[in-house]
Amino acid sequence: MAVKQGSLVCVGPGMVLGAHMSERCRNHISQADVVFSSCHPVIEQWISTMNPDVRSLQGLYGKDKDRGQTYAEMQAALIQAVRDGCRVVGVFYGHPGVFAQVPHAAIQQAREEGFEAWMEPGISADACLYADMGIDPGAFGCQSFETSQFMFYKRAIDPTAYLILWQLGHAGDLSMTPRQTGPEQRTVLMNMLLEYYAPDHNIAIYESPFLPTQRPKIDWFPLQELPDADVSLISTLVVPPGKKLTPNHAIVKQLKSISGA
Repeated sequence: MAVKQGSLVCVGPGMVLGAHMSERCRNHISQADVVFSSCHPVIEQWISTMNPDVRSLQGLYGKDKDRGQTYAEMQAALIQAVRDGCRVVGVFYGHPGVFAQVPHAAIQQAREEGFEAWMEPGISADACLYADMGIDPGAFGCQSFETSQFMFYKRAIDPTAYLILWQLGHAGDLSMTPRQTGPEQRTVLMNMLLEYYAPDHNIAIYESPFLPTQRPKIDWFPLQELPDADVSLISTLVVPPGKKLTPNHAIVKQLKSISGA
């Protein structure tokens, strides 16, 4: 299939305003025919200084509106501009491929329709979390889940590794709206975690800074206090290992026999 004239690239400005965007992403924005953005209003205002035609997608959200419908409308806006023959850039907060359905779906649809489409990475919340909290995911391993998905499905977790639960503010949300859930839903989550960790096991709520002058939020408290924790829509729950790693002596012995050690 021949590649058509329109194109789509989804980019990320990173987490910290003005500090995380790569030159490659900045160039895509400045050279685009039209830029669609789904970011904080301050970020969108900053992006509008790079291109004369920046259109916010944030207005598509509604208080009681299903997020699935909002995402479909965002995707349709991007694709229609591509069909119109424009060089389209979609700017999505942080990394465009991390906890962002629209970029993945829009890129796939554009490619299926014969258009050139791709993604450019941005600095994501997990990269900031590792740096701000001093966590090396290679030290003990790291499990990462969207909180509600973790609650809705039967997932086996490894308490010897870090557990990171994203979008804690939406924990147990069945409405698929932008509303924040509360202590009742976090109590359900706490009880799920108590199957693996002690009530006094220290956990943390992490929030990445937005401005260069801000500090990251890192609040430590016992697991049993999770229902009453100070949570926002950008909160991430970090659960350190609750058990020590158990050596697999049989496998080590097998490997030694192979290497002759």
